Amino acid sequence: MGSLATDPGFIDSDVYLRLGLIIEGKRLQKPPTVLSRLSSSLERSLLLNHDNILLQSPDSVTLFDGRSPPEISISHYLDRIFKYSCCSPSCFVIAHIYIDHFLHKTRAHLKPLNVHRLIITSVMLAAKVFDDRYFNNAYYARVGGVSTRELNRLEMELLFTLDFKLQVDPQTFHTHCCQLEKQNSDSFQIEWPIKEACRANKETWQKRTPDSVCSQTTAR
Repeated sequence: MGSLATDPGFIDSDVYLRLGLIIEGKRLQKPPTVLSRLSSSLERSLLLNHDNILLQSPDSVTLFDGRSPPEISISHYLDRIFKYSCCSPSCFVIAHIYIDHFLHKTRAHLKPLNVHRLIITSVMLAAKVFDDRYFNNAYYARVGGVSTRELNRLEMELLFTLDFKLQVDPQTFHTHCCQLEKQNSDSFQIEWPIKEACRANKETWQKRTPDSVCSQTTAR
């Protein structure tokens, strides 16, 4: 299935080119601009949700919430997924759409305890739906720093929450591209809200290898 960014029936080549969604020739040697824009968008949401997180009810906790946040920043996590998953850049826009829909349906807040696992699960699903080639769950689990069993559970949770409605129409895709393009590339530093969350939960940071970046986010 081709990328929505190259859909001949609906294309805004300027915004897609600026976000790095249209690739000419060989595979990109550096992360496309869409990654920094997506990172900024997610980090901004975390900052805006900070006070709400402290007041949240137990009902707002989802399967994606872990006991403590991973140490890796959102920006580095997105770069890692792009580097090793070989998915098309458009998958990150689609993943953003899936995350928005999930949060709306569950009335949950984006927070340091769930953002990384929402990202890896959403990108994996986007690749399965919109890319011609993709890796199996075990590979994505290794890239995302979670166990295969856990990623399988997260995938099913996301699928059922979205009612298996994974197709994205060109207009929705274009709208999200425009929203992402407006994000400041000088992204917020995610470390401070994550550390704040750790202090609130009396958790401490631990050094982790790249293959276990999310090992601290075991589902409740």
